Amino acid sequence: MQTHQMFKTSPTYAPAMSKGQLSGKLWSSLQDICELLHIPVGTSVANDVTVFQHVQFKAGQRIYTIGQPFDMLYIVNSGFLKTVMIDVSGSEQVLSFPMKGDLFGVDGIHTAHYASESVALTNCDIILVPFKKFTAIGRTHAELETAIYGVMSGELIREHAMLNMLGSLSAEARVARFLMSLSDRFTEMGYSGKQFNLRMTRQEIGSYLGLTLETVSRTLSAFNEIGLISVDQRAIEIKDVQTLTTLRRLPPSRARAKQEAASAVKRATIAEASQHAACESISVAVA
Repeated sequence: MQTHQMFKTSPTYAPAMSKGQLSGKLWSSLQDICELLHIPVGTSVANDVTVFQHVQFKAGQRIYTIGQPFDMLYIVNSGFLKTVMIDVSGSEQVLSFPMKGDLFGVDGIHTAHYASESVALTNCDIILVPFKKFTAIGRTHAELETAIYGVMSGELIREHAMLNMLGSLSAEARVARFLMSLSDRFTEMGYSGKQFNLRMTRQEIGSYLGLTLETVSRTLSAFNEIGLISVDQRAIEIKDVQTLTTLRRLPPSRARAKQEAASAVKRATIAEASQHAACESISVAVA
């Protein structure tokens, strides 16, 4: 069965693309786009007069939905989003968390329909890149087209690295790598990489990492307990970069050791009670 057959098409939503009042300019030049994507700018690009519209989305609004006809690429100018697949039962699988400087919507190129759904986690300022305009620019600036394909390739490499991580790392290591990845991204954007707020829920983090909500919450609490991080609701402070970067598994803590010991005693007590009951049943039967 092909992948796209495994997921249902979401109901059709009208993307919330009314202009509204944006903080800052409503349009970006081609040079602005290149700088946001960290693409070197040549003289021809700097002199190009092509402009791209900004659209503001509120937290919770969908940018595009599964099955919607593809005609647009998107670049995050500010804010945080998630892209998800939705299975036949309506459950979400988080694929990525686009943030400033990320290009998304690429999955629509292959079938001319979006294969995922994108939702704003915070208020967002998104730059629209009509695909027809993109291909026209590629004919004019061949080096730019190659560079943008390089950006797309980078996203694929990131996804492959995530798949490899899910298959090879423990739950603790997955959460640690996720926190350090966020730390690196915040640093790249000019913010603090040591203190930041999680823009996504623990449920969404779990979906992204292939873990349950309970496992994510328990792991963050364990990190807090042994001093790797300080956590208060969604506020995170990274305290031990080296350990989080190289962590494979957590050593057992006193609290977890006590909990595991208590569970072992409970299991032994239940087993002993069951054995005693079985012996009494046998004695009664013999009598």
